[in-house]
Amino acid sequence: MENKKCLLIVDLQNDFCAGGALAVPDAEAIIPKINQIMDRFDLILASRDMHPHHTTHFQTWPTHCVRGTHGAEFHPDLNTLGIHFFLEKGTSSKDNGYSVFESSTFNVSELLHKYDIAELYVCGLATDFCVKATVLDALRNGFTTFVITDCIRAVNRHEGDGVRALNEMQQHGAILVQSNAIRPK
Repeated sequence: MENKKCLLIVDLQNDFCAGGALAVPDAEAIIPKINQIMDRFDLILASRDMHPHHTTHFQTWPTHCVRGTHGAEFHPDLNTLGIHFFLEKGTSSKDNGYSVFESSTFNVSELLHKYDIAELYVCGLATDFCVKATVLDALRNGFTTFVITDCIRAVNRHEGDGVRALNEMQQHGAILVQSNAIRPK
């Protein structure tokens, strides 16, 4: 039996795209590639920040992805029809909620085990924060974890943060892959 694969799309929300409150450079460029590979996966999850109006997170970052706002919605070009589960994170007023494994919607590790997922492929925004935290948590939870390098973008608060994040993920066991190398299911 072939290993079941899951695509995990991290935070492709309006506030992280052009014109958003915390726009990640070139974020929209990854959306067509992500849409194109969705049919290669047995399960697709998508996370989104869903911050309360008042949170300690906004001491570090501009106000973004507040529940009920346009900025918290998925980018309209993302094909959400194929997504099986939507995960909310960052819902507490007391933490950052970077990792999808901190989701308040589902216990992500249990969900992946329930669907017998052997390989987790992570894409989305931002390489140096939410993608990195999610990948490191996936590895800590024992999942074979791939980072789709042409389907991520970094904030790069400091020059090179994205590259450093990729190196750190790889040092912890993540496998870097391009979208065109992902085999069909």
